[in-house]
Amino acid sequence: MSEFGLHDLPLRDDLRGRTPYGAPQLDVPVALNTNENPYPPSERLVAALAEAVSAAARGLNRYPDRDALRLREGLARYLGHGLDASRVWAANGSNEVLQQILQAFGGPGRTAMGFEPSYSMHPVIAEVTGTRWVAERRGGDFSIDPDAAVAAVTEHRPDVVFLTSPNNPTGTALPLETVARIAAAAPGVVVVDEAYAEFRREGTPSALTLLAENPRIIVSRTMSKAFALAGARLGYLAAHPAVIDALQLVRLPYHLSAVTQAVAGVALDFSDELLGGVKQLREERDALVDWLRGHGFRVADSDANFVMFGEFPDRTAVFRGMLERGVLIREVGPPAWLRTTIGTPEEMSAFREALLQVTG
Repeated sequence: MSEFGLHDLPLRDDLRGRTPYGAPQLDVPVALNTNENPYPPSERLVAALAEAVSAAARGLNRYPDRDALRLREGLARYLGHGLDASRVWAANGSNEVLQQILQAFGGPGRTAMGFEPSYSMHPVIAEVTGTRWVAERRGGDFSIDPDAAVAAVTEHRPDVVFLTSPNNPTGTALPLETVARIAAAAPGVVVVDEAYAEFRREGTPSALTLLAENPRIIVSRTMSKAFALAGARLGYLAAHPAVIDALQLVRLPYHLSAVTQAVAGVALDFSDELLGGVKQLREERDALVDWLRGHGFRVADSDANFVMFGEFPDRTAVFRGMLERGVLIREVGPPAWLRTTIGTPEEMSAFREALLQVTG
């Protein structure tokens, strides 16, 4: 009997030949490849989380609040800018938020556009929802030229435009003027992916300030990074109430579990503590940028909790050399570049030592 495999299934043709998305999950002393916050929750927060989960567990025989209203109210308060629950939505990680956006506004016969290099899941989610992906290029400094962007939007008339700020994997933040000009030209919705917003340098504004004047702008966020809750899987967005109504047409019933809602609610109560490490990570990031440049590397300006650096004739050899020394970074972005998450001072010391050994 011949072995039955994926090729024997009636899989969609556009999915054949694909591989699942995912960064390596390896047991190494220093893991700096997935932009996680290196600081775990305090024992005080752990106790509060345990209590909230225990309370939620007593009602797990019932469905959760389908619309997660209490959580959305808390997220609105955290974001400020005059938002309320009617203008905020939450899902299982920002990737599900983005998927719901594409289910509502993309799909067969529709187009999504992004400016690359950028977050690699944008085209993946677009294509698996049947949305045609159009890739435009960023400049040599990884910025977006507003005139060229407006021309591309005018030419392709995409139903969804993705703008990532700070950008992943480069760390580059976008001026609000660029976002506003693209949004004014776009015929559909404009998604500003601000997964790393809390790590921006002082004075770098958020696209949340544009929501009142443009009802087609959507700002997506996550609790995975600055809130140090990657394991909780909670993403959210802010937009016009009509956008929230549209997303409810495509969300699965009871998509956000009672446990997830409880954990996220406690995290918001402890936001000052959880965000306390952000300032230190910013300082570590800026110090690393200076160190890398001081050692002759090219470094992209970063407003995130990671740094992209290069350029290497063989980045894979550098990646492997670092891994052999117990430091896991990421092969991502332009071919000659690598990316490292900002870790603890001890982790960054190990990173520097390993990099000099590999490249020296």
